[in-house]
Amino acid sequence: MAALLVERSYIDLRSQVTVGGVCNLPAVDVKYMASDNCRAKVWSAGSLTFALWDSRTRDLLKVFGIDGQVVTRVELPSAQDPYVEDEMKIKFVSSSKKEKSQGSVSFFQRSRNALIGAADAVRRAAVKGTFGDDNRRTEALAISMDGIIWTGCTNGSVILWDGSGNRLQEVQHHSSSVQSICTYGPRVWVGYVSGKVQVMDLDGNLIGEWVAHGSPVIKMVVGGQYLFTLAHHGGIRGWNIRSPGPIDDLLRTELANREQSYAKYENIKILTGTWNVGQERAAHDSLIIWLGGAASEVGLVVVGLQEVEMGAGFLAMAAAKETVGLEGSANGQWWLGTIGKTLDEGTSFQRVGSRQLAGLLIAAWARKSLRPYIGDVDAAAVPCGFGRAIGNKGAVGLRMRVYDRVICFVNCHFAAHLEAVSRRNADFDHVYRTMAFSRPTTGLHGAAAGPTSVQLNRGVNVTGSQPDDGRPELSEADMVVFLGDFNYRLHSITYDEARDMVSQRCFDWLREKDQLRAEMKAGKVFQGMREGQIKFPPTYKFERHQPGLSGYDSSEKKRIPAWCDRVLYRDSRSISVAECSLECPVVSSITLYEACMDVTDSDHKPVRCIFSVEIAHADELIRRQVCGEITSTGKLRSTLEESRAVPDFIVSTNDIILKNQETCTLRITNKSEKYKAIFQIICEGESIIQGDENSSKLCARCSFGFPSWLEVQPAVGVLKPGQTIDVAVRHEDVLTQEQSIDGVPQNWWTENTRDKEVELLVNVTGTGSTEHKSHRVHVRHCFSFRSDSGDRRGTSRRSQSSNQQKSDVRD
Repeated sequence: MAALLVERSYIDLRSQVTVGGVCNLPAVDVKYMASDNCRAKVWSAGSLTFALWDSRTRDLLKVFGIDGQVVTRVELPSAQDPYVEDEMKIKFVSSSKKEKSQGSVSFFQRSRNALIGAADAVRRAAVKGTFGDDNRRTEALAISMDGIIWTGCTNGSVILWDGSGNRLQEVQHHSSSVQSICTYGPRVWVGYVSGKVQVMDLDGNLIGEWVAHGSPVIKMVVGGQYLFTLAHHGGIRGWNIRSPGPIDDLLRTELANREQSYAKYENIKILTGTWNVGQERAAHDSLIIWLGGAASEVGLVVVGLQEVEMGAGFLAMAAAKETVGLEGSANGQWWLGTIGKTLDEGTSFQRVGSRQLAGLLIAAWARKSLRPYIGDVDAAAVPCGFGRAIGNKGAVGLRMRVYDRVICFVNCHFAAHLEAVSRRNADFDHVYRTMAFSRPTTGLHGAAAGPTSVQLNRGVNVTGSQPDDGRPELSEADMVVFLGDFNYRLHSITYDEARDMVSQRCFDWLREKDQLRAEMKAGKVFQGMREGQIKFPPTYKFERHQPGLSGYDSSEKKRIPAWCDRVLYRDSRSISVAECSLECPVVSSITLYEACMDVTDSDHKPVRCIFSVEIAHADELIRRQVCGEITSTGKLRSTLEESRAVPDFIVSTNDIILKNQETCTLRITNKSEKYKAIFQIICEGESIIQGDENSSKLCARCSFGFPSWLEVQPAVGVLKPGQTIDVAVRHEDVLTQEQSIDGVPQNWWTENTRDKEVELLVNVTGTGSTEHKSHRVHVRHCFSFRSDSGDRRGTSRRSQSSNQQKSDVRD
C-alpha cells in the first residue's frame, strides 16, 4: 500500500509537457522546493529555472526562467555557434603570426590579440550554459509570511516573486554569493558565502548586517527567540531575532562597560618578503640571507614573488587554465618547496595557503605554535595585464583569520616604465576594488586544512569580471599588507644624479623624487596606508650576479635606480595614537624594513619587513557568560520579556455558514496598542456532512491549502497596533472531476450535493517571538437549507453583523 501511495504521488515535470514523445524542456535537477500553503501552490527550482504547481490538482501551472520569462521551448544551437567563431578567430590570428613581421609593434599587437582571444574564448566556453550567465544561478529559495517568494543568486542578488510566479523586483546589498534564506514574520535573513548575514524587511530594504561566521552560511532556521546559523565548517551560532533593534543598543552599552572582563590581547610578529625573481631560481644561500635569519623570531611568514615565469605562451596557457579552475606551474611549485625547506617546513613552520596567477605567487607559513589560531584561509587573484585579462601584471592575495581578526596580504606587480604613473594608480584601484576572496568547497575548515587546501580557492574576479559595486572586501579586513613590485620610479632626476645620491646614501633627498610618495601624498593611490622609513638603496635595476652598488644597470638603456619593491600596510587605527582594544583590534608597528643588497640572483633586490602586531579579541565563553548575566537582570530583561509577548487579538466569530457563492467577513483585530501582530489562516481539515448531520472523518489538508470550493483572502498579513482587518471567506462554485476524502474518490455530483465543513485555524504571533496564539473557526457550506439550519445561519450572520459572537483571545 505504501508503495502504491508513493507511486500515485509521483509527478514527472517533463511528462507534463511532452508531446509526441518530444520534450522541449531541459533535464534540470530539482534543487529546491517550497510550499505556499495559503495559496495551495508548490515551487520547485533548479539552478536557472522554476516550476509552479497547483497542489490541489497537481497540475503544472508554468515553467519560467530566472528573468521571469515563461519557458516554452529551448533554443537549439544556431548553424554558426559563436564559440566556433571564436575558435576560427584564434586560428586566424595564429596563422597570421606565421606571416612576415612588419616590426616590433605589429608583433606585439598580434601577440596581444592572441593572448586575449585565447583567454576570452576558453573563459566563455567554460561558463557556457543553456540558460545564460552562470553568475545568476539560484542558490536559495524561501517564502515569506506575506506569500512573496525570495530567491538568492550566485552574484549576491535577491529576487522577489509573487505567488503566481511573476517577477517583482531584484535587490542587491552584497556582492558575495547567496547561500541561504530564512524568513520569519516581517523579516528576511540572507546568508552569504562570505559568512555575512543580512536582515531585510518584506520590501527588500536592508535593516542590518553582521559577520556571522568565517565561512559560508549554508542554513538558517528560527527557533525560540533566535535565528540559528549553520556555517560550512559545521559551526552553529544563535542570534536574537529582534536584532538589530533597541535591545542591541542596551546590550552593547552594558557589554562595553565590562569589556576588560572578557578582552584578551596577543602579540605576534609577521615577516613579509617581496622579490621580483626575473624568471630565475634563487640559490639556497640567497634564500637564507633573505628569509632564513629573520624567520627565526616571527610566528608568520608571508612571501610574494613576481615574474616566477613569463613569456607569451606561458601567459596564454595560465589564463586558459584559470578559466577552468587550474593554477600553478613547475616553477611555482619549485619556489614553494624551496622556501619551505628554508623555513624548515614540517618541523618549525606549516604552510597555510598559497596562490599563483601566471608569474605572481604568494604563500604563507605559520609557526606550529601559532597554527591553531589561524583559520578561514582564502585566496584571490586579479589580473591587470592586457585588458585586465592576463596575469603578467596584477595581484594575488591571501586572507586569513588570526586570533579571530582578519588580515589580508596582497602581492602586486603593476605597470612598468617611468611615465606609466597613472596606469600604476589604476592597477592599484582595480585590485583594491575587485579583489574578492572565495570560500573552500571541500568542507575543510581553514584552521584544520592542510598546507595546500586553498590552492584552488579562487575569487570570482579571477578573470577580471567582478563588478566594481559594493564595498571592497579588502576594506573590511582588520589589517591589510600590500607587498610587491609596484614599479614606481624616481622622477625629475638623471641616471648619473641618482647614482651619485645613492653612493652618498642621500636617501632622504632621493625620496623626494619618489613617484609613489608623491602619489600617496596627493591621495591618488594606497589611500590610508603607511610605509616604514626607507633606509636602504633603490632595489632596481641591477646586473645579475654583480655585487655592490656598482651593479646598477650599465646597459645602453641605463634605467634610473628606483624603489620598485615595497611593503605598505594599514591596521585598525583611524588615528596614529589609538591603542589596541576591541574597538580597534589590530595595531601594528614596523620593527625591520630593509633590502637584501647582497643577493644578486635577479635584477631586483629582495625586500623584507617585520611587523609587530598587537591583536585584541574576545574570550567568547566569558563574553557569553557576561551577556547572559546582563540579559537576566535589570532593564534589559524586562525589555526582552515585553518584546516576546504575543499581542491579544479578537476574532469576530467562531462559526460561519455559507451558501453557494456567498461571501462572509471574518474580522481580526490586534488589541495591542504598541506591538504589531502577524496572522496566518490555515485549513486544518475538511469533512463532508452526512444526511444525519454527522460529519465524516476529518481529512487533513496539509500543504494542499484551502479546498477548491473555499477562498480566504487575505490568509496572511501584519496587523499594526490597534488595526482591524476584514478577511473575505467566500464559497466558490467549482466542479471538479474527482476529489479524494480519506483516500476514497468522491464523484463531484455527490460531493456538491452534500454539506461540507472545514476547520480554519487563525494563528497570531508577535514580531519578536516564535510563540503564538490560535483561534478555530468552523466554516460550513450548506447545499440544502432546512429551516433549522437556516435559522442557525441567520443567527450566525446576525451575530457577525452585530459583533456579538466575537471571540476575545488573550493571555
